[in-house]
Amino acid sequence: MLVSYSEDLRRRVIAAWLAKEGSQRQVAQRFKVSLSFIRNLLRHYRESGRIEAKQRGGYQKPTIQDEHLSMIKSWVEEKNDLLLTELCDRFVEGTGIEVSITTMHRALEKLGLRCKKNSLRE
Repeated sequence: MLVSYSEDLRRRVIAAWLAKEGSQRQVAQRFKVSLSFIRNLLRHYRESGRIEAKQRGGYQKPTIQDEHLSMIKSWVEEKNDLLLTELCDRFVEGTGIEVSITTMHRALEKLGLRCKKNSLRE
């Protein structure tokens, strides 16, 4: 797993560069980091004035928002033997947002519902 360099190291690298203690290559060798790290750090520092590492990853909001869950719940309560693909098609018609079968399944799980064919056979 990748880990960002510490803020302390970043401060020392920038301080060495600003004090003109050598070229970028020499500063990289002195602190035992790559030249590309030095270049990227200095570019980021010049552009933003910050030395913190950029945020990595992040939260991706759900495709099916809370306001849509009640709509899905009403469909399933109305007709409980809808297939997931049918629910996906209805969702596209109702909202204009295309979702995968897996996403629809997650929404049903969130609602505590099951999309199951009727077990009563005649």
